[in-house]
Amino acid sequence: MPGMSTNRLRVEYEERAECGRIARLTIDNPLKLNSLNSALMEDIVATMAVVAGDPDLRVAVLSGAGGRAFVGGADIAEIAALDHTRARRFITLVHHCCAAFRHLPVPVIARIDGYALGAGLELAAACDLRVASDRSHFGMPEVAIGIPSVVEAALLAGLIGQGRARRLLLTGETIDAATALDWGLVDTVAPLEALDDAVGELVLPILAAGRRAVRLQKSLILDWEELPAEQAIACSIDAFVSAFDSDEPARMAGAALARLRARRNPDPAR
Repeated sequence: MPGMSTNRLRVEYEERAECGRIARLTIDNPLKLNSLNSALMEDIVATMAVVAGDPDLRVAVLSGAGGRAFVGGADIAEIAALDHTRARRFITLVHHCCAAFRHLPVPVIARIDGYALGAGLELAAACDLRVASDRSHFGMPEVAIGIPSVVEAALLAGLIGQGRARRLLLTGETIDAATALDWGLVDTVAPLEALDDAVGELVLPILAAGRRAVRLQKSLILDWEELPAEQAIACSIDAFVSAFDSDEPARMAGAALARLRARRNPDPAR
């Protein structure tokens, strides 16, 4: 499948034989620390709708170009020029941009190198997994420029707890990668030269898992986050039954059972 290049968003595909397709997505606005302006966010929303429709897609990896930032935030020049009417459109677009990744039907891994601030940290929080270089920094500095942190900042408490989320949101302080790992804000921290290997360690088991099972699981995770417990459990039952609409459970569970039996009863001729 050919890649795409829009207004500072690059999409490249990697085909893995027998495994499926990886989408490597790069926000490419390095002179402004990959900051999100309206034109870029509109392109992201439109492009991700196309990416989401790919039935062979297994996993997506989101990066920022330039080596200084994942995403340094929303474009501060555009924020400074907002008025009451345009502010609603702008922040709604930030939400739609984050939601495009959060609701992608396959797992999204944020590959973070450098700054992930404000809307950039919200974008990272909207991803399923986060891998950071050891030189990365994280923060929600909006209160320092006279606005609250909003939209996907609401996901932070679920990742790091209410107390730590309040600390980030109310002080606007920036934390380093080691602290982010300790808090649970990121899943893995690695030296820059090992960052892609660390991403690969998450990609490989996703590719090895059942295609439909992973998509069902991603959908269920969102249900669990958004629905009352009883409804979420009911959705889980439906998803379990739906898994048997294909031969994937019988095929993969059968193969696992065969491996288990082989370990218990090794061939005496060998």
